Amino acid sequence: MGSSLGFIQDYSVYFFFAAVLIFFAVTIGDQGFLTVNNFFNIARTTAMISIVSFAMTFVIASGELDLSVGSVCALSALTCGLAIQGGYDWYVAASFGLLSGLAIGLANGLLVTKIGIPSFLVTLGMMQLIRGVDMRVTYTNPVAIPDPTFNSLFGAGKLFGIPSLIIWSVLLAVVGHVVLRYTTFGRRVLATGGNRLSADYSGINTSRIKLYTFMLSGLAAALAGLLYSGMMQTARYNFGEGMELAAIAAVILGGTSLFGGKASIIGTFAGALMIGTINNGLIIMGLDVSEQMMVAGGIIILAVAFARKPSH
Repeated sequence: MGSSLGFIQDYSVYFFFAAVLIFFAVTIGDQGFLTVNNFFNIARTTAMISIVSFAMTFVIASGELDLSVGSVCALSALTCGLAIQGGYDWYVAASFGLLSGLAIGLANGLLVTKIGIPSFLVTLGMMQLIRGVDMRVTYTNPVAIPDPTFNSLFGAGKLFGIPSLIIWSVLLAVVGHVVLRYTTFGRRVLATGGNRLSADYSGINTSRIKLYTFMLSGLAAALAGLLYSGMMQTARYNFGEGMELAAIAAVILGGTSLFGGKASIIGTFAGALMIGTINNGLIIMGLDVSEQMMVAGGIIILAVAFARKPSH
């Protein structure tokens, strides 16, 4: 019985995802929910959250937290948009955007590992600081991105009929899974989060591992900002609002321990898609925003509570 319960808890995100799909299929299947286009739409609109969640998996698996990803997402989008308007080629502008996220991730990591400030406080402060910068730089005005190549590659384009946003998320899910499961870095991340003292004694530079995970998180958030810009063909200061909470929820739903040491990229992907499916289904059902938030929040709490293994 115990092993069966453990199996169900380990894979609870997939059971809940299946339950969500069945529920919406039965209740609103005749309203366009059960169509290939709608499933593509769910995967497409969830791509940015998925990508940030993959990197957040590494951060949480190492025993830390990053609340600045939403603000970094907007910063990258605005940096890229302003660079394109300033006459830079799209690939140079995109590099500027990615570097801005990498720089914030580096700053977060150094403040946590070198000065010893808890990551929750560091990234909470950085979230506010960068969001203020996002608003100040543009005075809350949108920045148009008219470059068709950029918009196709990072947002509106398709390859063999598959939206580029889906390709980005699936590709990075595969890369993240391989890195976490089959590389020395992935094993060291899990060791650092599982028992930092033991990891230190075994020769792992845990501070450097944590620093790398924050840099990875900043880079992923920056890429998400580029994808938002490509999809909307504009950059806005409010891109990524609430992204940090959705990403953390997807990671925890996917089976990653909030205390580190245990993680699953595939589970995180399923968690992100489940959140996107819930939001999509509730919209089709005609619920207003407040009702969507209440129902989605309740479902996530239920799923996370069930997935937690009882302490012995």
